[in-house]
Amino acid sequence: MIAPSAQVHAKPVKPRKSKAAITIGWAEYIDLPDLGLTGIKAKIDTGAATSSLHATRITPFEKDGQTWVEFWSRAQKGERAKRFRAPLHSQRKIKSSNGLSESRYVIETQIILGETSWLGYITLANRSNMAFPMLIGRRALRRGFLVNCARRYVLERKVESDQ
Repeated sequence: MIAPSAQVHAKPVKPRKSKAAITIGWAEYIDLPDLGLTGIKAKIDTGAATSSLHATRITPFEKDGQTWVEFWSRAQKGERAKRFRAPLHSQRKIKSSNGLSESRYVIETQIILGETSWLGYITLANRSNMAFPMLIGRRALRRGFLVNCARRYVLERKVESDQ
């Protein structure tokens, strides 16, 4: 089964109306609706410039003259991984937490954190040894988030019902 591609946005990206800072915890739930991933536990990391999503079996391929990337991921540890495909935005050299530089694939996708939604860049990396499948970096936090490092899961988690 192939999850939805990152080509069509599930919800329109809404700019923030308020200039007041939004307080978040050091861990929050993130949604990536273009990929069909919801409730991803994400670590908020002001020391990292770029956001990152756990991905394995990352393979670039050509589709309609454009480079795409196929990868396997999951929203939570213990879930079965699913295959995803998204247009490749770029490749970047990233200095990982162990201090080594590595080249990572970058995709552009809609990110939802609480009531705030934006189109953002996410690198794909094997985070299987990390406690959180997603990391939110400084560039994403520029939208007016204030991190309270003494708290986690400050924002209300949206639960959609089928009714």
